[in-house]
Amino acid sequence: MSVAEPKVEKILEVKKVKKHFNMGRNQVVQAVDNISFDVYKGETLGLVGESGCGKSTIGRTIINLYEATDGEIRFKGQSTKDLKGKSRKDFNREMQMIFQDPYASLNPRMTVADIIAEGLDIHGLAKGEKRRRRVVELLKTVGLNEEHADRFPHEFSGGQRQRIGIARALAVDPDFIIADEPISALDVSIQAQVVNLMKKLQREKGLTYLFIAHDLSMVKYISDRIGVMYLGNLVELADSQELYDNPLHPYTEALLSAVPIPDPDMEGKRERIILKGDVPSPINPPSGCRFRTRCPKAMDICAQEVPTWQEVRPMHWVSCHLYQEESIKKEEANKNQSN
Repeated sequence: MSVAEPKVEKILEVKKVKKHFNMGRNQVVQAVDNISFDVYKGETLGLVGESGCGKSTIGRTIINLYEATDGEIRFKGQSTKDLKGKSRKDFNREMQMIFQDPYASLNPRMTVADIIAEGLDIHGLAKGEKRRRRVVELLKTVGLNEEHADRFPHEFSGGQRQRIGIARALAVDPDFIIADEPISALDVSIQAQVVNLMKKLQREKGLTYLFIAHDLSMVKYISDRIGVMYLGNLVELADSQELYDNPLHPYTEALLSAVPIPDPDMEGKRERIILKGDVPSPINPPSGCRFRTRCPKAMDICAQEVPTWQEVRPMHWVSCHLYQEESIKKEEANKNQSN
């Protein structure tokens, strides 16, 4: 993918957002902690990370399925925190979600036509014959036929169900779609079909995507920029090609080293970075940098201070003490004292 041109129009602003879950007995899961990023109109921002890192939680918090514990989310310049009445209804129309599990996200008692048209009914966009024509149009848009409209979800394959989920999201003509691991439950060959369909729809309709996944190769294929999450924190954010060519954070380097290369000679020569230990609990995360307990480049200061989220190259953000002058000076001073 070519380097994305600088974007100017922000459609989404996420500012120091936290989402914590109270588990009782003074136990709090810090699922998302102090995350900030912007999404620009017409782009695809990919979010990647290990299972449990909080990427799905931030997606659900953005669309208001979860209420943020702290921080601010602004969509088209308006805070989403206190949306009510018509403004809340407009927001629900302009932002839609494609869910991870195509088997669980569709109501088994509803026909495909009713599933797709649910948004049309809620927002009063079409009735009667016009409603039917819109459903058929959406089915054809995602590669299905009119005859599928009167069937039930159990009569379809996983890939077809995900296409129905995409049609449902498109029904109300949204501007922004959050795709929460939309291909993880599908076979590899079907994954490519669904991603290509999403890219095609983006070109035709000018859609903006937040694409959440754990498959770095697929995320690179569809994304203009990529954000890397670890244990509730965003650790790196850059243009997709820049991130692959020049990863800065040790965790990003480890993730990229695990992506297969379709060249046996190169694959055999390159060095795989194996992270030691398990991912810490979000109930009791490590002090300072949360990645330090598994980081091969950890310094003393990593346990003492939380690294600053900073732009170290144009449009390339990272949260790591390796790239902070003050951290480097303190580490050198500590080494001199110990010597």
